[in-house]
Amino acid sequence: MTTSELRAFPSPGGGKLIRKLPGPWSYVAAVVVLFFAAVLLDAALTNKNFGWPIVAEYMFNPSIIKGLFLSLGLMVLVMVIGSVLGLILAVMRLSSNRILSSASALYVWFFRGTPLLIQVIFWFNIAALFPTIGLEIPFGPLLFGMDANKLITPFTAALLALSLNEAALMAEVIRGGLLGVNRGQSEAARALGMKPAQVYRIIIPQAVRMIIPPTGNNLVGAFKNTSLVSIIGLSDLLHSAQIIYALNYQTIPLLIVVGLWYLFVTSVLGYIQHLLEAHYSKGFVPRKVRQGAPAAAQEQEVAA
Repeated sequence: MTTSELRAFPSPGGGKLIRKLPGPWSYVAAVVVLFFAAVLLDAALTNKNFGWPIVAEYMFNPSIIKGLFLSLGLMVLVMVIGSVLGLILAVMRLSSNRILSSASALYVWFFRGTPLLIQVIFWFNIAALFPTIGLEIPFGPLLFGMDANKLITPFTAALLALSLNEAALMAEVIRGGLLGVNRGQSEAARALGMKPAQVYRIIIPQAVRMIIPPTGNNLVGAFKNTSLVSIIGLSDLLHSAQIIYALNYQTIPLLIVVGLWYLFVTSVLGYIQHLLEAHYSKGFVPRKVRQGAPAAAQEQEVAA
């Protein structure tokens, strides 16, 4: 690397930050990317089959908006239930009790290992397996029960499938965040005679900074996963569009409408995630390599 390929920038901590300038091949790659972007933009604007007037007509259609709010409401419920169950599962997984730890690991293994679409269909057809759902004494009489067909509606089936699956994902996210906290924190708390619940009250706030980024990804995924419930007839955003294009045969324009709404909502969620990350990252500065700085100082530079 020649000196012409390097540029020095002043560092807040003294010294200079070294950054490599773009090489010639990066400019070639940029030209190729811009070329294909222009091709795609030209195809989107000139191909009348996209049906942009129809897209504009149905963008704020009452049925589409109603389906959008149902998807948003389902996403919120799924994340709340999934986060609470995920926290419980994460604590169980970290427990010294092997039964609790094994039960949590088995739950995560099962729900992460089976396709979410199969889970949605399974819960929707649970009445074929259990016609009556209730509380029964093992190998004893049924204390009380309800008709599964009446209890498990399409919305209930969707909520169960998405929430239980999200709980498995959030359990791993929260467990990773808890393990990321310095072990000395929990050891010091136990040395002071604190109970496990009190220890977690100290650890969890410190783990939030590491939990937020993957949780934001899960939130976006939970919103997109609501589209799977259209297969059981729940009038979410996608199913509302499917009903419309089944009548007017404008499949592509209606799918574009759905895609634009998903892009808009996920963009808003991504911005909120960015704000939360910035808030909880205050006081944490990434390591920077400074010109002329001793290696030991570079390794220890993490703070402000």
